[in-house]
Amino acid sequence: MTATTVKEVESGAKSRMEKAVADLQHAMASVRTGRASVSLLDNIRVDYYGTPTPLNQVATLHVPEPAMITAQPWDASVIGAIEKAIRASDLGLNPANDGKLIRIPIPALTQERRKDLVKHLHGVAEDHRVSLRNIRRDANESLKKLMKDKAISEDDERRGLDEVQKLTDGYMKKVDELAKAKEKEILEM
Repeated sequence: MTATTVKEVESGAKSRMEKAVADLQHAMASVRTGRASVSLLDNIRVDYYGTPTPLNQVATLHVPEPAMITAQPWDASVIGAIEKAIRASDLGLNPANDGKLIRIPIPALTQERRKDLVKHLHGVAEDHRVSLRNIRRDANESLKKLMKDKAISEDDERRGLDEVQKLTDGYMKKVDELAKAKEKEILEM
C-alpha cells in the first residue's frame, strides 16, 4: 500500500518505529544482568522430538530466588534435552537436574563479562537506531514522491519532513534511554 497523504506517511513511519522500539525491548530482555529472570531463557530452543521448541513451551519456568531459575518439564523424558540446550547456549549457565526439576544457578557476573554484555547491548541499540534511520529515509522518500507526483504541496512536504524528523528524534531518545537503563542494570553490583 502506498501512502497518498502526509498523515498516512507519518502514521506508517510511527507504527514502524513503535515496532522497532518494541523489538529492542524484547532483544534487551534476553541480555543477562546480575539478576535471575525467565526472559533470560527466551532464546533457548530445546530439541523436542526432533523439533527445536522454545524452552517455555516444554517446561514451567520459575525464579524462586534472585540467583536461581528452575525449569520443570511437563514431559520428564525431555529433561536431558533441556539441560543440554541450556548448557549449549552462550549464557554461560550450568544447570543441575534431579530427575524432575532443573535448577539453573545464575552466577554473579565478572567485571569483564559485564563489559562484554554492555558492548553487546550497544551493538543491539545501534542496530535499532539504524533501523529507525531507515524508516525515516523511507518516509522521506515517500513524501518526496508525493511532492513529485503533485499530490501534496511543497509546504506540506516540508511540514511532513519536519514531522518525520521529530518522530525519529523522539524514538532515538527512547532507544538511548532504554539502552542507558539496561546498561545501568548490567553494571550494578
